[in-house]
Amino acid sequence: MPCFIFVEPSSDGWIVRGDFRDSPLQFTTGARAEQAARDLAHRLADAGEPVVLEIRLRDGARAGRFLFPPHAADTEAGLALRA
Repeated sequence: MPCFIFVEPSSDGWIVRGDFRDSPLQFTTGARAEQAARDLAHRLADAGEPVVLEIRLRDGARAGRFLFPPHAADTEAGLALRA
């Protein structure tokens, strides 16, 4: 079963929430939140976890959904697939 990560607007910035220990993470900009979410997704995929990353716009509409398939850290570079 994949790990889900969401980037969403909040009342005072942006949050990254999902199926991970330190959820939710707070950021002042959407760009910083998205980069942190992508970095986290790559780390989880490196550890063998499939990840679904969903990014929301300010109005709540879905901006993108990305799949990060699991892979071993000693194989080729990480890969994200747009879903």
